[in-house]
Amino acid sequence: MSRIGKKPVELPSGVSATVAGQTISVKGPKGTLSFTATDDVTLIVGDNEVKVEPRGTSKRARQQWGMSRSMVANLVTGVSTGFKRELEIQGVGYRAQMQGNTLRLNLGYSHDVEFAVPAGVTVVCPKLTEIVVEGVDAQVVGQVAANIREWRAPEPYKGKGIRYKGEFIFRKEGKKK
Repeated sequence: MSRIGKKPVELPSGVSATVAGQTISVKGPKGTLSFTATDDVTLIVGDNEVKVEPRGTSKRARQQWGMSRSMVANLVTGVSTGFKRELEIQGVGYRAQMQGNTLRLNLGYSHDVEFAVPAGVTVVCPKLTEIVVEGVDAQVVGQVAANIREWRAPEPYKGKGIRYKGEFIFRKEGKKK
């Protein structure tokens, strides 16, 4: 039995869900999101909650049960509160700033890196060394943050680079004579 799948997803006030076939649409104050589940699970919308139940006892049905419940929970969280990833930049001369819909990163290369922000995601730079990525879709927010971090991942010797806020970088000792 899936411990995650057994729990119903509570719908907060202002959030509504509808099921059409295997597709669930969740509407809230921040927008509308939808998810199409596989044929191995059944989606049931009750009063202020969504339940996910497996069809049968096959291994695939049990796998899809917990995953589908997590996806529905992410939809509800996204349309009610949204998702946020915070990045920190460390290194002398490394900085970031927004110019319109483009994030301009100065990361020690011979040129500035210009990152076009995709639709559905907002990127804000409250300081020159901080980047905040926000949006309603957890997967898109995480992917945009990972793409930004990829330009200069933190290195283990000096710790320079772009890291997630609160991320611990295991430091290495340099060569000795």
